[in-house]
Amino acid sequence: MFRGFYTVATGMLAQQRKTEMLTNNMSNVNTPGFKADQASMRAFPEMLLSSLGGSKVPTQNGMSSTRMTPVGGLNTGVYMQEAVPLFTQGDLRETGLTTDLAILQGDLPANEETGILGALFFTLENEDGTDRYTRNGNFALDADGFLTTPAGHYVLDENGARIELENDRFEVTDGGQVIQNGANIARVGIAYSDDPRALVKEGDGLYRAPEGTVFGNAYNVAEAGFSINQGSLERSNVDSARTMTDLMTSYRSFEANQKVLQAYDRSMEKAVNEVGRLN
Repeated sequence: MFRGFYTVATGMLAQQRKTEMLTNNMSNVNTPGFKADQASMRAFPEMLLSSLGGSKVPTQNGMSSTRMTPVGGLNTGVYMQEAVPLFTQGDLRETGLTTDLAILQGDLPANEETGILGALFFTLENEDGTDRYTRNGNFALDADGFLTTPAGHYVLDENGARIELENDRFEVTDGGQVIQNGANIARVGIAYSDDPRALVKEGDGLYRAPEGTVFGNAYNVAEAGFSINQGSLERSNVDSARTMTDLMTSYRSFEANQKVLQAYDRSMEKAVNEVGRLN
């Protein structure tokens, strides 16, 4: 009886985590460059059951033997293994601001081992000087004339240097070249990851590469097709209608597990209070 009790409890915990993830997706439906998370559910390792029985051997001394009879497999629970971002292209929204940039992905090569398509990101400099990556191109010029994110992270060019401008009257070509007063200032740094699922999500639209991993320059990847759109922002790729449906399904599943748990609880109560009563 207690085995089922714990199995139902794991189902409730898994659905609670999934509901929290879907709620976070819904709350970021208007966040530029946000990539929706997807839940990866996994069952506990399967347990094999066997029954132990005996049989009598027809001999003069009445011998008996013990044997194991397989009953079948049983999964004792479920858990949410991880939340994996979905790196599909979001729609572009025109803003008209020269500091707003958006990556428009074309055809990208697939990873030979996983078969998953690669992904492109703007390259940023974190507070500690290390690289970070984002799809949110909502940039601005700080007081010193550097192109930064609203949180103050510096936007880097393809050589890993900060991009410094005189003012916000500049042009960015489809190929990422930054031009001001007729002169080439820099080229916006675009990183390419051939295994985006390995990225570590840090929040605020930032990702970092796994330790020991260096992303390549996307301009040097011959099979990567993309362009930079100035004056536009990439919208979140959250499908609000589908997310609401998934949210309701997850909530109903949580309720179903809850009712089974209550039934177990009532059975235990009856066993404790009524079984063995004399009158």
